[in-house]
Amino acid sequence: MNILVINAGSSSIKYQLIDMTNEETLTSGIVERIGLTDGVITHKTFVGGEKKHKEVFDIPNHTVGLNRVAELLTDKDLGVISDPSEIQVVGHRTVHGGEAFQKTTVITSEVKDEIKKLFPLAPLHNPANLTGIEVAEKVFPNATQVAVFDTAFHSTMPAVAYRYAVPTELYENYGIRKYGFHGTSHKYVSEKAIDYLGNKDAKVVTIHIGNGASMAAVNAGVCIDTTMGLGPLSGLIMGTRSGDIDPSIIFYLVEQKGYSIEEVSKILNKESGMYGITGKTDMREIESCVVNGDEIATLSYDMYTYRIKQFIGNYAAAMNGLDAIVFTAGVGENDTCVREMVCKDMEFFGFEIDDAKNTVRSSEIREINKEDSRTKVLVIPTNEELEIAKQALGLMNR
Repeated sequence: MNILVINAGSSSIKYQLIDMTNEETLTSGIVERIGLTDGVITHKTFVGGEKKHKEVFDIPNHTVGLNRVAELLTDKDLGVISDPSEIQVVGHRTVHGGEAFQKTTVITSEVKDEIKKLFPLAPLHNPANLTGIEVAEKVFPNATQVAVFDTAFHSTMPAVAYRYAVPTELYENYGIRKYGFHGTSHKYVSEKAIDYLGNKDAKVVTIHIGNGASMAAVNAGVCIDTTMGLGPLSGLIMGTRSGDIDPSIIFYLVEQKGYSIEEVSKILNKESGMYGITGKTDMREIESCVVNGDEIATLSYDMYTYRIKQFIGNYAAAMNGLDAIVFTAGVGENDTCVREMVCKDMEFFGFEIDDAKNTVRSSEIREINKEDSRTKVLVIPTNEELEIAKQALGLMNR
């Protein structure tokens, strides 16, 4: 079965076509700058050797962009299928499922209506996700459209973890609670870790750190807590997001300093995190500054990793134990310095990092802990597109 995975943003479409008979990626790409005359599509094909194609053209909307994707998929030189009908399923990354969607779902008109109702909870993501769904329905009319929700993996959290100590009517009337995100990644790497450990009851903390960042406590394959909440702002320090702060900061800026709510939102979402501290978002640049003795860069790394260590402690306590921690995503998979700092002085939790193993780069799952560590430290490359395809396939086979 060929499954096309689509991740539609407000001005972009990421895509990947996967042959699920052997979980082989046939082609992948991204459409960028949608809505502009100098839109860009970058298309890679992996059948019979890798080929890369890039073109700049007028992409006024998602329909034009996705139609061009369909043309490239069937192109005589770059294509991997002969007709769009060969795509049986389109799996859509959908950010927020609220309490309405706790599992992967075939998309119907009723499902689309529910996704619209969730716009207020994810105003930057769900509208774009829905646009991608509606365009794909036209471009690939013979395919079954499936929604895979970022929040679904976290739907197993108990009320003690997902409820906030605010008036109950805010939860009952407006859905004010913790939902969590990056669920497809946390699910994918936690399952890989459990398989690797050979222990279906393993207690695992997954650490997904890229420009966005979150952690999850996974007990026997079930998520019991995660760092992101109603939206993706809370928890860890991120590229431009603040992570956890005292809410009084918001009141102070608005009431005492005259900031608008819109200005505060922009600060916390786009001007904070590592960027707010250092003026940079690329961890490689910040690490270079650390090596050169920059005090602010050093402080930012200390703050970034300190927050991760705090949540490891929180989640080890919540699960009453810890068998492994898992680093994944761009920073987690590639930043040796972050991994080293997170694991420093953590012997109480049963793990120590092996410096030589930590510097090895690989696309495979690997241990970077010392041989005598009671708790494993794993680096597992994430594959959210494959996880979406697997969930879509699983739904089709029920």
